[in-house]
Amino acid sequence: MIEDNEIKAQVSPFAIREGEIKTFDGKDGYVSMNQIVHKINIGHITDIHFAILELVNEFEFITSRQLYQMLEIKGIDPKSQDKLNNKLEQLVKSKILTRYYFTSEEGKGIYRIYCLEKMGKYLLNSKEIECKWQPSDNTKPVPMIKKRLAGNQTIIAYLRKVKAFDSYIVKPSITAKVAGKVFKATGGCVKLTKNNKSIQFLFEVIRREEDWEKKLVDKMKLYKDFYENFVQMDSGFQTMPQLILICEDEKHTVEAFKEIVKNQVEIPQIKLYFTTDLKQNSDTLENTLIEFKLDEKTNKYKVENVELKLLGM
Repeated sequence: MIEDNEIKAQVSPFAIREGEIKTFDGKDGYVSMNQIVHKINIGHITDIHFAILELVNEFEFITSRQLYQMLEIKGIDPKSQDKLNNKLEQLVKSKILTRYYFTSEEGKGIYRIYCLEKMGKYLLNSKEIECKWQPSDNTKPVPMIKKRLAGNQTIIAYLRKVKAFDSYIVKPSITAKVAGKVFKATGGCVKLTKNNKSIQFLFEVIRREEDWEKKLVDKMKLYKDFYENFVQMDSGFQTMPQLILICEDEKHTVEAFKEIVKNQVEIPQIKLYFTTDLKQNSDTLENTLIEFKLDEKTNKYKVENVELKLLGM
């Protein structure tokens, strides 16, 4: 598998492309549970297939590369990306998983996205693994899926590259008390622990989808509500978590920050940090965060790198 630092992409694969649509790449037709049970009995579907299934269930949408990295983290050797792709093909043919890719005017996307099928839910339930999947989940639009994929990439980067890494939550629920609304941090949450002290990072993924500026402001209002009324153990947090916005690229971080300032949805209780998709490919995450600081002399904001030794190996 190509290492992160060998990826030469100039544009994030999880950035929004104009006119992009999600294209079905799974299998039509009917597969019975008896056929699947037979495949399990003769050893065509094994423990590694179930490990893949559990990861797809946990992350909802995931690429084969992300699956490869997560299996390695869990101590399961996929042997090679090709061997993993063969196993995924078996699961797709058995309608346990399904598959999509993105198509735009630029052509087909370079990666496939995997998600559950009905048979996958039945198999997980048979092992008493909680699975809330329903068929409508697979109809989610491109921006929502790309937010999940960018969030996956960030969680995996922290898992692989941060020594202080403790745990993660893929879809943390947060309560905005005054609005009376429960919402999700689209990029997930990671907990870092060093010398018995812990901090949690909340990741919110911003994409240049249609009307993204309004969607960002609406989401920031919910975060503002959460932070302004925070008390210990709100939404399960021992202390106030650090919010990090994941943007498509560096220009996008400036655009997002301008929207936040213009619409007065800054959060005084915390420093707001930004990062980008491609920064997660760095060997170390120590220098992957930025913040916008007001220069009192010029009364203008300037970008400053945030060096966090906590994010090193």
